[in-house]
Amino acid sequence: MSPQDSLPVIGRARLALCNGQDRPEIWVAFEGKVYDLTASRLWKNGRHYEHWAGQDLTEELKDSPHGRRVFEEREAIALLLKES
Repeated sequence: MSPQDSLPVIGRARLALCNGQDRPEIWVAFEGKVYDLTASRLWKNGRHYEHWAGQDLTEELKDSPHGRRVFEEREAIALLLKES
């Protein structure tokens, strides 16, 4: 069993609540995983440049200068529920 198998699965509505504005938590999803960026000074108030917390940033970050590397350095806290 991989560590991912034990992660909770959350939906987009739950993710949206963790936007750094309505609640103090700052979460974002990337490639099906959810990351807690609350402690990151780069995500103050749920915003990092033109990106906003509480959403799936997979498409937005395709062209970012750091790409997936920034998430490889972090541990996922949940899996994002796949929509059918």
